[in-house]
Amino acid sequence: MTSGTLVMLHGMTGTTEKMQPLARRLAPYGWNILCPQAEIEHPTRGGFAWWLRAEDPTLPLDSESQMQVEESMQRVIEEIPDGPVIIGGFSQGGAIASALLETDLQERIVGLVLIGTKTVRPDRLIESLPFLKPREVVWMHGVRDHLVSLEVAIEHAEIFESVGWPVTRFEHEKGHMVNLNQLNELKNSIQRMADSV
Repeated sequence: MTSGTLVMLHGMTGTTEKMQPLARRLAPYGWNILCPQAEIEHPTRGGFAWWLRAEDPTLPLDSESQMQVEESMQRVIEEIPDGPVIIGGFSQGGAIASALLETDLQERIVGLVLIGTKTVRPDRLIESLPFLKPREVVWMHGVRDHLVSLEVAIEHAEIFESVGWPVTRFEHEKGHMVNLNQLNELKNSIQRMADSV
């Protein structure tokens, strides 16, 4: 059995320490975990962000925010060890994870874990996916999510589905959070990704 690294990226105002307990619970048997920490300190809420933006989350990112996304992606890539990678994240972290498919790292990504998130670069993702080998995506979202609407999150999942990538969806009745009631199913999906290596 091949081992690799489960990389889980925290959301806005998160930290490595906040993400590690979830990553440990989700990690496939024999795999390592890595929870990089963003470097941009959130100015009002504490913790760290992969990018900062205007208050309206429905608007596209401006050029400064897009630059922060690029810089955050490069920092994450530099931290990831050799070998197979399952990459995922919560909220902003999931958006960074998804965008990493647009980089050379995609050759080592064997699965994606997208929790309470959306794509911040839909056009680039749509352009990249048809040229990539499909791999499994697990998606979790709450119908009461007030930060990332269910509709926007579903659009993210459908980008993958439209090009034949298998997406396992876990929809729940809660808000912007990981639904712990579905944790075992989430873990089983991630283990299946690892077993495919």
